[in-house]
Amino acid sequence: MSEELASGPKESPPAPQAEPSEMWKKGGRLLSVLLALNVLLFACTLISGAAFNKVEVYDTDVFALLTAMMLLTTLWILFYLLRTARCPDAVPYRDPHAGPIWLRGGLVLFGICTLVMDVFKTGYYSSFFGCQSAIKILHPLIQAMFVIIQTYFLWVSAKDCIHVHLDLTRCGLMFTLTTNLAIWMAAVVDESMHQAHSYSGALGNTSHTRIAPDLERVGSTVEGDSCPCNTAVCQIFQQGYFYLYPFNIEYSLFASTMLYIMWKNVGRLLASTPGHGHMPSPVNFRETFFAGPILGLLLFLLGLAVFITYEVQVSEEEGHTQQALVVYYSFNIVCLGLMTLVSLSGSVIYRFDRRVMDHHKNPTRTLDVALLMGASLGQYAISYYSIVAVAVGTPRDLLGGLDLAHALLMIAQHIFQNVFIIESLHRGPPGAEPCDNPPKEPCQGLIFANQDALHSLPACPPSPRPAGPSSAGPQEAVAIILAPRGHWRRRCLKDISLFLLLCNVILWILPAFGARPHFSSTVEVEFYGYSLWAAIVNICLPFGIFYRMHAISNLLEVYVLS
Repeated sequence: MSEELASGPKESPPAPQAEPSEMWKKGGRLLSVLLALNVLLFACTLISGAAFNKVEVYDTDVFALLTAMMLLTTLWILFYLLRTARCPDAVPYRDPHAGPIWLRGGLVLFGICTLVMDVFKTGYYSSFFGCQSAIKILHPLIQAMFVIIQTYFLWVSAKDCIHVHLDLTRCGLMFTLTTNLAIWMAAVVDESMHQAHSYSGALGNTSHTRIAPDLERVGSTVEGDSCPCNTAVCQIFQQGYFYLYPFNIEYSLFASTMLYIMWKNVGRLLASTPGHGHMPSPVNFRETFFAGPILGLLLFLLGLAVFITYEVQVSEEEGHTQQALVVYYSFNIVCLGLMTLVSLSGSVIYRFDRRVMDHHKNPTRTLDVALLMGASLGQYAISYYSIVAVAVGTPRDLLGGLDLAHALLMIAQHIFQNVFIIESLHRGPPGAEPCDNPPKEPCQGLIFANQDALHSLPACPPSPRPAGPSSAGPQEAVAIILAPRGHWRRRCLKDISLFLLLCNVILWILPAFGARPHFSSTVEVEFYGYSLWAAIVNICLPFGIFYRMHAISNLLEVYVLS
């Protein structure tokens, strides 16, 4: 004691210094984000400028920029693949949550449809090769090559946590993400202008808009329509690639989400902790009550019939638009009402679910939640604008009442579905119930070579059951403690997720393939004016379409992991 007093108070150990790599991690991310923002803003400025007749920016300028971006991105992807192939230690970890099979499968499906669209665009521009710029034919060919290489890259590398050339990799991934967003914006502007021009012509409001008919024809509009599309083959190609635009739009968004997760995983260290990552169980439809899939399939088929009827009646000149809108809004009100009730019932079931919440760090889940909430804002904006137009405007007829009910139910359905999906994504794997009297070892995952050892375990609700021994195995078979797989709550959640999935598919198909009741109905057009209402719809509706597809992906994950 005297020696300690003589020596004086001990100095506290110095605080641990952060490693230089960790100190520069945020700086490297900031550098890549600034690069992406500047490139994206420049591309958005050029694309939006080309959509207006009075701006001296032509479609050939946009095609040249997108072609150059795709070529640079393709070169970087090839460099990445060669580098990782030559250096196996470059990827010491792989994120089990990133790039699930249903997301990569959707990417491949949309990529194939994008390739078909590029074939149609090449045929369309080849129909009048003599009076068009060569960049218009070169652009779809470069895009086809870009889609093939990027799809392969994301299929094999979506789970990578790369640990070499960190800053270069971050900048490359962000530039690739920016390229996909620029392609997405160009496709959205082109498709939106095509739809808006079709409805403005039907309403006789062509003089009220400065928007060009579509991005592909801006040059010909300014120059006097020197390349008309008069042949039947040319018109088939033109209509064909317009109908395939929704798949190209979704491909770009799917690729962007996967690239963002790869960017977050650059330099990431993963610890192999038990229960951190769980493998999804095989899809088994026998574990459902079949009520959800059957009802969802009926609504899906009914929605297809409503879509076909709507498109036929709106395109006719006999004045069946009012009847088509009544049928369209009535179907949507029924569908949205059922989805709201089903989502609410799923949230109530989770109040009785004993599975623990998964609070582990998961960039994929964080991005899913952010995209769900962010994409909902587009449909919220359209719905609130419609509510104001119906509530304040006159006259108040049947169509106005249906429009108001549709807008209110759209808001409610988004809210309750988001709550259900987010809570589902944060639940632990099946069988991860907490124990009231936990033993020294976890209740889940215990393996016994002796069946008699099961009787010595403390009670843990729900009652564990041993996996039955294989007929070909030894007498002392391995038994694994698992929760009951056929529990009624689990079956109900699977039915709910399948029902919501099918309903979101049909609600994606309706606007993605041309159903625009926003322009067919005169309530909002007369209240806001065509130009303002067209701008609101063309800006917000793409986010609503993306929300449906993103919800489909998340609901599939909820179904598989329930």
